[in-house]
Amino acid sequence: MEAVKTDRAPAAIGPYAQAVKAGGFVFVSGQIPLAPDGSLVEGDIRVQTERVMENLKAVLEAAGSGLSRVVQTTCFLADMEDFPGFNEVYARYFTPPYPARATVAVKALPRGVRVEVACVALAE
Repeated sequence: MEAVKTDRAPAAIGPYAQAVKAGGFVFVSGQIPLAPDGSLVEGDIRVQTERVMENLKAVLEAAGSGLSRVVQTTCFLADMEDFPGFNEVYARYFTPPYPARATVAVKALPRGVRVEVACVALAE
């Protein structure tokens, strides 16, 4: 098992790695809309989702993988009313065949953000 770390995405805000490489896969921890310097990116669901996807991309690239190698995502939304706007941005980052996905509404997310996304990708 190997921890992945990059300065191109925010550092973990708790006792966890940005990602872990194991068994031919990269497991990326949930990314929220924080800039690489750790500052909160405020704005509507589209703005926040854009930052989240850029963070995922940076962590995956640091692991030697990429968005084209993602096999599964888990998406958390603070409000299902944001589902259409989230999908609009999310779809720009993936091409068919799209990864498998679960999207759930949650009561709250860290730092009061609207979206969090975690993923599993094929390593190198």
